[in-house]
Amino acid sequence: MAFPLRASLGLCLGLAALSLVAQSKPGVDPANLDTTVRPCDDFYAYANGGWLKTHSIPADKARYGGFEELIDHNRAILRQILEETSAKSSWTKGSIQQKVGDFYASGMDEATIEKRGLAPLKPILARIEGLKDAKHLPALLASLHNQGFPGAFGFFVRQDAKASTHYLGYLSQGGLGLPDRDYYLKDDARSREFRAKYEAHVARMFVLAGDPPALAAARAKVVLDLETRMAQAQWTRVELRNPQKTYNKRTLDKLAEEAPGFDWKGYFQARGVKLADLNLSQPSYFQAFAKLASEVPAPQWRTYLRWHALSAAANQLPKAFGDEAFAFHGKVLNGTPEQEPRAKRIEAATDGLLGDALGQLYVKTAFPPESKQRVLAMIENIRVALSERITNLDWMGADTKQQALKKLAAITVKIGYPDKWKTYAFDIKRDDYYGNARRAVAFRIQENLAKLGKPIDRTEWNWSAPTVNASYNPTMNDITFPAGILQPPFFDPKADDAVNYGAIGFVIGHEITHGFDDSGSQYDAQGNLENWWTDADKKAYESRTDLVVKQYDAYEPLKGEHVNGKLTLGENIADIGGLKIAFAAYQNSLKGKPTPAPIDGFTGPQRFFLGAATVWRNHIREAALSVRLKTDPHSPGRERVNGPLSNLPEFYEAFGCSDGQAMKRDAKVRPAIW
Repeated sequence: MAFPLRASLGLCLGLAALSLVAQSKPGVDPANLDTTVRPCDDFYAYANGGWLKTHSIPADKARYGGFEELIDHNRAILRQILEETSAKSSWTKGSIQQKVGDFYASGMDEATIEKRGLAPLKPILARIEGLKDAKHLPALLASLHNQGFPGAFGFFVRQDAKASTHYLGYLSQGGLGLPDRDYYLKDDARSREFRAKYEAHVARMFVLAGDPPALAAARAKVVLDLETRMAQAQWTRVELRNPQKTYNKRTLDKLAEEAPGFDWKGYFQARGVKLADLNLSQPSYFQAFAKLASEVPAPQWRTYLRWHALSAAANQLPKAFGDEAFAFHGKVLNGTPEQEPRAKRIEAATDGLLGDALGQLYVKTAFPPESKQRVLAMIENIRVALSERITNLDWMGADTKQQALKKLAAITVKIGYPDKWKTYAFDIKRDDYYGNARRAVAFRIQENLAKLGKPIDRTEWNWSAPTVNASYNPTMNDITFPAGILQPPFFDPKADDAVNYGAIGFVIGHEITHGFDDSGSQYDAQGNLENWWTDADKKAYESRTDLVVKQYDAYEPLKGEHVNGKLTLGENIADIGGLKIAFAAYQNSLKGKPTPAPIDGFTGPQRFFLGAATVWRNHIREAALSVRLKTDPHSPGRERVNGPLSNLPEFYEAFGCSDGQAMKRDAKVRPAIW
């Protein structure tokens, strides 16, 4: 799509459906442990080894863990809703049941999709083929972007990072078919292999669209060559994490002056967007792109844009297109042997494009009110715990503490589902899956563009209610926990407090701490990108976060492939801090009373850490892990357990870890932030 649907920092959880034993205050299922491993040697293996031995990755998944277990649980609920709703064709037109039911039915109507073939996409392809010269490229890109077809860059509207009471347009680099710029630029054998297979994939898609094989191969080479030239100008993922570096406000006149060769005013006019200024997220990329726009011949742009139209629409076209897309993205990139059944894919598409309509039906079935109240209480306890930590820090001065506490108090909370559901003012037809999907995408794009000039809507949600995830949004200074993640047994209002604080409490602490990670800490209480640190305190903070970078740089999940400590820094800070304050909140919840009696032989603190460890258990295919190490700001599951825990004295005490054991790092290298 032409703009990111979620501006928040997603957790990308590997959430565990904790197996709780049948008792009034459940503990942790001992069957999931591997007691042949000592907890102070490798806690991830100790806490999860039994589960890892008895579970494997299904053929249609690149990764399988508690996160996927919980998603499958929610999908079963959604599937029943969708099957029952789509079975009836007499719902009142415009009702959420009609929209959701007909959308799902259209996606499952493979016969109609096959019969129509490539015909639904032909108007777009014809529009692309009509490009005669570089002068007309801006209008063409504007038309494609308004309909959700990608190419070259993206434009979207979000809060102005330095004036959070206003919306601002953002231009951002894009237009690549491989996961990251480095796939085009590195010269190792694996990268060359990916490029060769990508080029072959592009050629096969062109053949499916009607090109003779020789022409398709030639066109695939054009695509790879042009994308490589774009990749050479793009910023790295580490650079993209710096919010100060990516904030470059410009007037439209200044943009035209800095990046000549592309008619920027014509582009925005064709999109129907009126704006006096905007943010240029990567100035050097747009200078390079504008030069390409004027130098690359029109036939090459036609080939490139035709490819991206085919790729974007592949899953709404006949089966052969979707199968070919999966053959590359699923099998080659992630090593997944089989594609998910169609029903699962259409359910995911319905949730993705009609999330608030489907979410209304979901929460009636799966989210009891008492869950919301219990989670809200935990959030406040964890907020208090962090407040106490900040107040007592010996490395942070009084002025910075005052601002930090102000920001912490201002964090707003979104639980379960929005107070006001979004509506979908476009037609959904029972026999037009391609049209339904494209209308949904175009509607969401116009919804986003329409924010310009309007008051900030701080009640807006970036997740659908069934989503198994959570987030912190720095410009809103809010945290969000959809109903999908607040499900038993991951979170259970009747469960043992220690396990709940270890699991969902860890997640809550993680999201709150994002407000104070290396990126989030650059935003103030109102969500403005504005420094509130003294120079001395910032230096003291960075000396600690440097230790986090060094710690995670040393991890080598695959032979020859390390965690990128700078790319994953924000998530690692949030894991370390989130775990620490969640444990403090658990202790505070006891209100001075003795720790409850052991359950299954485990004390309350031990159950807390076991609950926290099982959150991240998973199997992952090597190919998928390799992609994540290059592109994912989160560390792998094992490192998300052993990394934070090995820094926490509270963990050493709970399990009796001694100096020299792997899970007790030397005090000199521990990043004692909170």
